[in-house]
Amino acid sequence: MLFSSISFLYYFLPIVLIIYFLVPTKARNFILLIASLFFYFFGEPIYSLLMVGSSLSGYIHGLIIDKKRNTKWSKIALISSFIISIGLLGFFKYSDFFIENINNIFKSEISLLRISLPIGISFYTFQILSYNIDVYKNEAKVQKSFIKFATYVALFPQLIAGPIVRYTTIEEQLTYRVTNIDNISSGMKRFIIGLGKKVLIANTLAEVSNIFLTSSEKSVLFYWIVAITFTLHIYFDFSGYSDMAIGLGKIFGFDFLENFNYPYISTSITDFWRRWHISLSTWFRDYVYIPLGGNRCSKLKWIRNVLVVWFLTGFWHGAEWNFIIWGLYFGIILLLEKLVFHKVLPKLPKFIKHIYTLFLVIIGFVIFNATSLTDVLTSLEGMFGLLDIPLSNFETIYYLKSYLVVTLVAIVGATPLMKTLIIKIKNNQKGEKVLTVLEPIFCLILLLAVTASLVDGSFNPFLYFRF
Repeated sequence: MLFSSISFLYYFLPIVLIIYFLVPTKARNFILLIASLFFYFFGEPIYSLLMVGSSLSGYIHGLIIDKKRNTKWSKIALISSFIISIGLLGFFKYSDFFIENINNIFKSEISLLRISLPIGISFYTFQILSYNIDVYKNEAKVQKSFIKFATYVALFPQLIAGPIVRYTTIEEQLTYRVTNIDNISSGMKRFIIGLGKKVLIANTLAEVSNIFLTSSEKSVLFYWIVAITFTLHIYFDFSGYSDMAIGLGKIFGFDFLENFNYPYISTSITDFWRRWHISLSTWFRDYVYIPLGGNRCSKLKWIRNVLVVWFLTGFWHGAEWNFIIWGLYFGIILLLEKLVFHKVLPKLPKFIKHIYTLFLVIIGFVIFNATSLTDVLTSLEGMFGLLDIPLSNFETIYYLKSYLVVTLVAIVGATPLMKTLIIKIKNNQKGEKVLTVLEPIFCLILLLAVTASLVDGSFNPFLYFRF
């Protein structure tokens, strides 16, 4: 089931909310768990058992780690949890990748398993792992209630595409959480804004890539238009989902951490990765980079640590070489910023640093969006005029004009301009009163526009569902 669907918006969510707020407080985790399992079962009936099994494994391993603390069995349980969790993720996500590469290297003919990827497995696997690691390190209390633990893993607001929620973030809220009018109102507003970002902006921008794929009239400008609109598309798609997840969490009394902080205003790639997919970046920092030694080691080991983290970051996103190259691409740039550009970059004008960052990010997402290594090379050749195509043509100008308004709206929406303006208005007493009236009207209009789009138009699933 998708957040941006009529069935979720007008059937599933209202029913869940009514039941959730009618039952006693003690029963709310159970209601959320049942609702979450149904939510997942609606889209992945068979793999619902896999998620329940993974939750049970994480729960039991946590109990053993805590009970056998300071003995070898605690560490064995942690290793066992890691092997099971990563083993399941590896089997379902990477089996065919390894088989294909073995066939290519050894000229063998091993049949592909062609296993469909369970939606959200990359996210809930990392959540289970972080819980067991934190319990082992005594940074989180063991959860003795399976209902509460399974609710944490299966919580439908963030189950499918994150953000990756640490157990320590919502540990206390699993037992006691505040649900009041202010939280519900704030959560609904955040959810509707995220919904609008996804349906009205991301889905519209996605049309450009689909048109380009079927077009026989390619041009250099068209390649750049696709690269830029995809860069905006993936931001509004993923940050829109995160907004919806955070908003839903707040409605149910959970405070999820922010996952995006206007990454396209960054002045370096280092700054960009502090702002983009924050939950994933911090997960790899805390559970891979720091345990490897971080930067408290020799320069060669530090370089190794950075490259390992970015190799895994790329590989986490997908079982294709372009994702690995994408991860290493950013890893190498981060190393260059630390080792080579660290004296020059800060001295450049802010505008130049923005251009530098956005250029590298756009190239990165061209690699990310490719279907193969050949596709990566073709796209880059097309962007830099190395193909036998014109700089522009009639079709390119036509689609540029057709999608110019939504692209400009997306560019403005990717900056904190509107947020800053609203804060300034709220600081004025009269302005605050006006916004108190206008905000719910705006949200209602936005919801109606989204509904009309979903009823009348085509729908594109979230990009991060495939991870």
